[in-house]
Amino acid sequence: MDNLALCEANNVPLTPITFLKRASECYPNRTSIIYGKTRFTWPQTYDRCCRLAASLISLNIGKNDVVSVVAPNTPAMYEMHFAVPMAGAVLNPINTRLDATSIAAILHHAKPKILFIDRSFEPLAREILQLLSSEDSNLNLPVIFIHEIDFPKRVSSEESDYECLIQRGEPTPSLLARMFCIQDEHDPISLNYTSGTTADPKGVVISHRGAYLSTLSAIIGWEMGTCPVYLWTLPMFHCNGWTFTWGTAARGGTSVCMRHVTAPEIYKNIEMHNVTHMCCVPTVFNILLKGNSLDLSHRSGPVHVLTGGSPPPAALVKKVQRLGFQVMHAYGLTEATGPVLFCEWQDEWNRLPENQQMELKARQGLSILGLTEVDVRNKETQESVPRDGKTMGEIVMKGSSIMKGYLKNPKATYEAFKHGWLNSGDVGVIHPDGHVEIKDRSKDIIISGGENISSVEVENIIYKYPKVLETAVVAMPHPTWGETPCAFVVLEKGETNNEDREDKLVTKERDLIEYCRENLPHFMCPRKVVFLDELPKNGNGKILKPKLRDIAKGLVAEDEVNVRSKVQRPVEHFTSRL
Repeated sequence: MDNLALCEANNVPLTPITFLKRASECYPNRTSIIYGKTRFTWPQTYDRCCRLAASLISLNIGKNDVVSVVAPNTPAMYEMHFAVPMAGAVLNPINTRLDATSIAAILHHAKPKILFIDRSFEPLAREILQLLSSEDSNLNLPVIFIHEIDFPKRVSSEESDYECLIQRGEPTPSLLARMFCIQDEHDPISLNYTSGTTADPKGVVISHRGAYLSTLSAIIGWEMGTCPVYLWTLPMFHCNGWTFTWGTAARGGTSVCMRHVTAPEIYKNIEMHNVTHMCCVPTVFNILLKGNSLDLSHRSGPVHVLTGGSPPPAALVKKVQRLGFQVMHAYGLTEATGPVLFCEWQDEWNRLPENQQMELKARQGLSILGLTEVDVRNKETQESVPRDGKTMGEIVMKGSSIMKGYLKNPKATYEAFKHGWLNSGDVGVIHPDGHVEIKDRSKDIIISGGENISSVEVENIIYKYPKVLETAVVAMPHPTWGETPCAFVVLEKGETNNEDREDKLVTKERDLIEYCRENLPHFMCPRKVVFLDELPKNGNGKILKPKLRDIAKGLVAEDEVNVRSKVQRPVEHFTSRL
């Protein structure tokens, strides 16, 4: 058998851009994109992507050239996930919620050949270019503006426009053959930044092979069938929409694009287009809960929701499912090319009480098929922890879907791949059934008197307390134990009024601490509760615990005998510091 050599017929590089070509052929009458009044079929989306790729090639955009884009969830953002790699280039989707300084730092690091930016961000673009020019006087970054399709604006002769590029593109047969012929499946397809920090931006390089395997693994893990109607509540800039930019094409689905994620828009689109699937971080659950509930009486099934980004409390999952959403929990990270763990539901769990089912649903779950292995290991000894659901260690993984590494950062790449695994920095446990459960980020573990406290466990208990909308638990200084939990809480609207706001919050703090003492070991209970109007979040909707830790550093926990009677300072004092 050793004499059977690989050849052109049996050794084709893997790439998710082939999903687009297949969708145009297999689903010729299926709607690919809905955006306001705009509708495209899969053949139309295929044609637009080919034309855009041809225009990029005519602009001398080629292999390993970076193409950056700052845009919301619009058809252009979706199309560039195919067109840019079809031109041989590398897509760099940038978080639209970052400020000009952060985006300029990313562009300075990525060195793109061209920048696409939505017209609504024109003032931001001007500021970005000014910052870049002050850093490098020789920099000449072409900017292509993206206008609304339904309301195109006249473009000056000195300004390029996205739709003009599509109209000008001429995908000849030879160009088409080139677009879908990837020479090396390990070539980069996307450059995704893990943060917008100006000091040390980390650019995660994703390969065609990794994107392909992760996409197939995601649609299998979620059991996404053919022709889904997918609502884009998750930003496409976030891990390439957790690979569902490519995944919807693989299933011949319909992408319902929306610029602004609000409860009215979500519910309107679900009803209007019969949405079947959507992804979101747990903070979007609160948006859904604040809006009008969905009437599913006339629907054949629920809206399937894949959530991740932070562990969703079981109490929150329970509330959302009662609105008519079927939640599946996943865990992933940018370095792993999206979701890597799915909470695969077991038939025997259906016989359990509802509360216990929600606890199980909040687990991160089992590894995707595209990974070789996932483990939880003792960070010091590198030995696997016992599968007892209690012993904590670092979640590590390996497989062909893992990133190639960090752009221009060999030191960080070495640290990430140390010991032959991708080290996640997340602390978790493995249950006897093999399901992994995250307990915390390593930096968020609270060490009190030598005991490790999982902030996630404390948060899960607080979420069950009536009228708690959101919470985050961080470490605060303690004169005896070194650290102790401090809970930041957002109450549901209407819980307090201006006349007796402070008195009510003091009562709520005392009651909440007593509640925790009834449901947690005493050393795990918060010694202080700070009520906020809202929790600080980053562009991806994740709670910014570093900001909360900064606030907590200015607080000192009282002795246990005094903690119940300590008067809470007014909420305005804290909200002004965020």
